[in-house]
Amino acid sequence: MRDARERVEAALLAAVAADDAFLTEVASHLIRAGGKRVRPLFAVAAAAAGAPSGHTTTDDAVLGGVAVELVHLGSLYHDDVIDEAVTRRTVESVNARWGNLTAILAGDFLLAKASEIAASLGTEVAGLLAATIGRLCEGEVAELRSAFDVTRSEAAYLESIRGKTASLFATACRIGALVGGLPRDAVDALTSYGESYGMAFQIVDDVLDVVASEAELGKPAGHDLVEGVYTLPVLFALRTNDALRDRLGRPLDGVELHDALVLVRSDGAVSSALDAARAHADRAITALDALPDGDATAWLRAACDALFARVDTVEATP
Repeated sequence: MRDARERVEAALLAAVAADDAFLTEVASHLIRAGGKRVRPLFAVAAAAAGAPSGHTTTDDAVLGGVAVELVHLGSLYHDDVIDEAVTRRTVESVNARWGNLTAILAGDFLLAKASEIAASLGTEVAGLLAATIGRLCEGEVAELRSAFDVTRSEAAYLESIRGKTASLFATACRIGALVGGLPRDAVDALTSYGESYGMAFQIVDDVLDVVASEAELGKPAGHDLVEGVYTLPVLFALRTNDALRDRLGRPLDGVELHDALVLVRSDGAVSSALDAARAHADRAITALDALPDGDATAWLRAACDALFARVDTVEATP
């Protein structure tokens, strides 16, 4: 996977190279800031699922992963404009450095390049990626409509993250399986894996937002609370904590945010959210039972273990 990651990085930079040097700089800004590249590596692993040891990663698997990662990056450009974010991945956000208009246009450029790559991989992949972009938008709109709503339901939260996060993990795995020529039952199993992993990933990420520091996150802590996005740990806390309910439902200043975060952390809501994340991760691992053992499926299982390790680190945070 080390070799695959290096190929993904090179292909990402190549994909966003434009005739205009300024557009290339802006479009590659977050790529150069780094990232785990989980989504493209999922595509690579899915393409090799069940293959014998020593399987060589194909160019199509790398390109499929790059298309998914470009959609993810494009959505981050747009999200940062919506959130008026000033940092992303420990660097200055595109909108803060070059302005909202440039960030929106560069995000559109990334989505366009993703679609171009997907089209080169066939009509099914192109249609799948287009549908996924639609699901991302639906998830984001659902989240925006529930801003500052202290009555937001767990079901509404889960449906939102299924669209805005889990769909992209599911698509990464499905594209990899499709370009890898896997049987349909394997394609479906890997898609289920990706969706369940994505649900767990987002819940853990939302837990981190209320327990981790800005240095650990690479962006301001408690940002979701500030924006009125009430995620699973907050929703669990709201069930029983009237003091928290009294503080939420409106924008928070620095002191109010600190007090709200203390309340969210204080009554077991974080542990309950992590239990929900574990349940989704368990479903991801179970989905892999339909596939033959091999290096790729072992790596996908290990990815879930790494998510559990991330959860354990969160639990150890005071």
